[in-house]
Amino acid sequence: MKRWLFFITVLTFTAFSPVSAQDISSKILEESPRHHQWVAVKQGEREVHSFLVFPEVKGKALSVVIIHENRGLTDWVRSVADRVAEAGYIAIAPDLLSGMGPGGGRTKDFPDSDAAREALYGVPQEQITADLNAVADYVTGLEAANGKLAVTGFCWGGRQSFQFASDRSDLAASFVFYGTGPDTIEAVNTIKAPVYGFYGGDDARVNATIAGTAGLMRKAGKTFEPVTYEGAGHAFMRRGEEAEPSEANRKAKEEGWARWLELMKGL
Repeated sequence: MKRWLFFITVLTFTAFSPVSAQDISSKILEESPRHHQWVAVKQGEREVHSFLVFPEVKGKALSVVIIHENRGLTDWVRSVADRVAEAGYIAIAPDLLSGMGPGGGRTKDFPDSDAAREALYGVPQEQITADLNAVADYVTGLEAANGKLAVTGFCWGGRQSFQFASDRSDLAASFVFYGTGPDTIEAVNTIKAPVYGFYGGDDARVNATIAGTAGLMRKAGKTFEPVTYEGAGHAFMRRGEEAEPSEANRKAKEEGWARWLELMKGL
């Protein structure tokens, strides 16, 4: 089903029932014609369960690693992967809570999103970086991949996507959605890829760090292009997909997607 037809269906439904962004995302995944699969990526003794979506294209494609928010790998993040694949790219969204859930489970095994968030903040940065590197190696090594790699992330994942630009030398680009950047010149010096930022105008906590990050990136001669969407709040990419979003969040979500997809065309 075409995405616009699906949203007409959803909007008809929402006239009678409150629907969250997660509910809408679940339906998007159910209706998607693209190939979805779960893969267990080996990282030492660990397995990083990851959601993989292939585009419907003839040639080899850019690979995009998508880093989830601070509540783990949700249906909304998986729907982002589906839309990235719809645009013609191989999308992979790792569950960085793999093995950290009850009984050695992952995000879906936590009793609620608050428990997942608490667990995520206890995961060592070294493990997160190693997991992301393993997933990046896996996806770029696929037969359908052209060897080019981009990373994106949202909220907590936005911060991690900026961090990964410091850790991974072969990135084509990093797309940071309302995430903070490195705060030392040493971390910035290792960045080779251009970094593109997406921020909500009413997200004071994160926005207070942008000027400092921009200064460090300039000093190091790196590319950092932040855009701030007036009136939008934190997590506007997800909140803009709710049944009744604020106009600012809805507009920022649409403009954010348009900018992101246009930038990826140039990679």
